[in-house]
Amino acid sequence: KLDLPGYLDEQYRRALAEVPALTGPASADPHERRMREVCYLVLTRYLPLLLDRKDRLSMALGLEVRVPYCDHRLVEYVFGTPWAHKTFDGREKSLLRAATADLLPPSVVQRVKSAYPAIQDPTYDRMLRTRFTALLNDRNAAVAPLLSVDRSRALLNATDNFRGVERILTLQDFLTDYNVSLTI
Repeated sequence: KLDLPGYLDEQYRRALAEVPALTGPASADPHERRMREVCYLVLTRYLPLLLDRKDRLSMALGLEVRVPYCDHRLVEYVFGTPWAHKTFDGREKSLLRAATADLLPPSVVQRVKSAYPAIQDPTYDRMLRTRFTALLNDRNAAVAPLLSVDRSRALLNATDNFRGVERILTLQDFLTDYNVSLTI
C-alpha cells in the first residue's frame, strides 16, 4: 500500500534542493554541479551513518576513535573546492594525497580507496548463512511477507556480497524487537 518508489524520489528531490548553489563560471558546468550534489549527499546522508556506526562500534569496545578529516572547517573548505581540483591527478582524494605526500610512505599515499571495511572473519560469514537459512525456513518470520524465497536463496548463495543478507536480518530484528506485524 506504500508508494516506496515515490517516497524515495521525493526524499531525493528534497535532498537535492538543499544543495548550496554554485556561483560563477562553475555554475554552468553540469558535471561540476552533479559532483557537488553527490558530495553534498555523501556529507549529509551517508557520512552521518558511518560516523554513527563508528561511534557504536568503538564505544562497544571502549575505544576512543578520532576522525580528523571531519573537522567542519576542512569539510567546508573541501566541499567548496572545484571538482577538477579534487581530482587533478585523475584519482579520488587528489588534494589529500598531495597534502600528505611528504608525510606518509608512498604505499599509504598511493593506496586504493576502499569503502568501510568488510568483516573478513569466516565465523561471521557462517553466522550470517546460518541465521538467514533459519529465517528462510521460518514461515512465521516477521519479514517473510516481504521475501521472495527464490531470490532470497540466490542471495544466500552469492558468495561475494552479504550486504543484502545483513539488511534483511537487520529488518527482521527490527520487526521482531518492536513487535511490528506486516499485512500484505
